[in-house]
Amino acid sequence: MKTFATLFAIASSLMLPSMADGDGFILGTWWKMENTPSDGLRDITFPMSMPNATHESGYYFMQSFVFEGTGEVGYTGLQPTEDADNKSVVHGVFSSFIDGTTTDDANCHDGADDGPGVSCAVEIKVPSYDHLYHLVIENTKDTTWKGTLLDTVTNEETHIGSFTLPSKAKGITDSFQSIVEYYPWNDGRPTLPCDELPWTEAYFGVPTTKTKGAGPGHIDPFKEINEQCKNKVNFKQSEKDGGYIPECGFRK
Repeated sequence: MKTFATLFAIASSLMLPSMADGDGFILGTWWKMENTPSDGLRDITFPMSMPNATHESGYYFMQSFVFEGTGEVGYTGLQPTEDADNKSVVHGVFSSFIDGTTTDDANCHDGADDGPGVSCAVEIKVPSYDHLYHLVIENTKDTTWKGTLLDTVTNEETHIGSFTLPSKAKGITDSFQSIVEYYPWNDGRPTLPCDELPWTEAYFGVPTTKTKGAGPGHIDPFKEINEQCKNKVNFKQSEKDGGYIPECGFRK
């Protein structure tokens, strides 16, 4: 994973990170929550599944969000990984890239991508990758936030992690980016082997919130955002329940 580096100005003059700076960022789009309060959302839920993804590490199916008052991002998402004890393993992530973020959570550690922030992660053994998961981000008190992974089939909740943001931080802004990342390509190589990208796909559903008055949410179709590999990664997508199933890469 690589943090967003480029900045752009929006109408409010708030500076936000932009899409497509990581060499491993392959596909991207925007989610949006209508009627978001001026001080931001107090929670957001991102539906996600990866039933056909290969059980190998390398991909990160990422939902990113910005906290009002900071201009900086947080991430949550799923990463496929190798099986363990003949069972499928889901890797759930919840991170802050905001300087001054603190944590005392056992699932978290200081730093994010060699920079400021906090990174939290959990791995759980699951019957299969077929289940729909909800990545739930919610404010618990003041500027403290927690991330939870909910299996919508079994209703089992798994705590990913929690952290406390600086006092200037408010709620989550009304929109930001959804990314399919192949993070091995963030190693600084000068040329990307586009025709060797492993195949994958995942479902990114419509975000929801319990914040009073906010909603509905929606998500736009995905696009290719990697300049080196544009039109070279076998990109396709289909629509499902208002969300999208992007796929890319080549089967072995």
